[in-house]
Amino acid sequence: MKFLADYDTRLFYWLFQFTSQQNCKWVRLLSKTGDGHLYVLTGITLSVFEPEHGSVFLFTALMAYAFELPIYLVLKKSLKRPRPCDFFHNLPAFVTPSDKFSLPSGHTAAAWLMASIVAHFYPAFAVLVYLWAGLIGLSRILLGVHYPSDVLAGASLGVIISTLCLLTLG
Repeated sequence: MKFLADYDTRLFYWLFQFTSQQNCKWVRLLSKTGDGHLYVLTGITLSVFEPEHGSVFLFTALMAYAFELPIYLVLKKSLKRPRPCDFFHNLPAFVTPSDKFSLPSGHTAAAWLMASIVAHFYPAFAVLVYLWAGLIGLSRILLGVHYPSDVLAGASLGVIISTLCLLTLG
C-alpha cells in the first residue's frame, strides 16, 4: 500500500506542477462546470425539448444521483483522507474545497455519472462527454484539492452507479 500511496503522491505533484496563476482561471472554470448546475439544466432542457428520451434521461439521472450522493458522503466521511492542499505544507489550493476530505472526488463522480448517462441515451456525444468528465477529474488535481486516486475512485463510483441505474431501468 505504501508503494501506491507514494506513486499517487508523485503523480499528484507531477500534474500539479502544470498549474500556474495564468492557467488557473481556465482550470477553475472547467472545474465549475462540474458543480451541478449544468446537470440540472441539461436534464430539464432534455425533458422539455427532447421527446424521445428526455423524460427518461431526467428520471434516470435523478435516480442515479439519489444513490450516488449518499454513497459518496458515507465514503468521504468514513475514509477521511485529507486533501493534498491540507496535508502538504506550502501547497496552495486554487479553489476553496466544499469539505475537508478528498476521497472520493465528488466532482469527478458526478461528472462520470452524467457522462455515462448521456453516452447511453445519446451515443453520438459519448466521446465529448467522457473527455469532459476526464477533464473535470484532472482539473480537481490541478487545483490542488484531489489526488489522482481520489479522481479514479470518483470516476469509478459515477460509472458504477450510472450503470446499475441504467440496468435497473433496462
